Amino acid sequence: MRLCKYVLPLTVLATSLSSPAVAGDRGWARASSIGRDALVVSALGIPAITGDWNGALQGAGSMGAAGVLTYGLKKTFPELRPDGSDRRSFPSGHTSVSFAAAGSLHQRYGWKVGLPATVVATFVGLARVEADKHHWYDVVVGAAIGEASGFLLTSKRDGDVRLIPWGDTHGAGLAMTGRF
Repeated sequence: MRLCKYVLPLTVLATSLSSPAVAGDRGWARASSIGRDALVVSALGIPAITGDWNGALQGAGSMGAAGVLTYGLKKTFPELRPDGSDRRSFPSGHTSVSFAAAGSLHQRYGWKVGLPATVVATFVGLARVEADKHHWYDVVVGAAIGEASGFLLTSKRDGDVRLIPWGDTHGAGLAMTGRF
């Protein structure tokens, strides 16, 4: 099953839904949330649609790790947002989760899936700055956290090699099967 047929429609959907962004700060904030949500759905949905449950688990792990690290940094460094609304500016959570999703898709399925996802993630980061929710450095650090978790916690998909966990009353392990 070709993944590219799923990526283009999801990218078009994310960018077309973000058109209210020119209306002002609220539009940019809404657009960034839509972009983030589209990437999360893509990082979980593309593997699920193709029956790649390891890919879905790795994508969820990447986004979860980015979210937990981001939350910890927000608590450790309570930076005031540019709009003055609260002290949770550093780093950008929307951006870290978006780049984790994009990095996971790129690592798992290659550049044809990863490039459009990274474009949407970049849009999310820029929209957070335009919405006055983050400083530029909040977004850069969020992107670095997301990319790192996406690439470090996701493995390349290989249809000829499968890792299968097993367990019984005497132990557990990981079996590897291959098709030649």
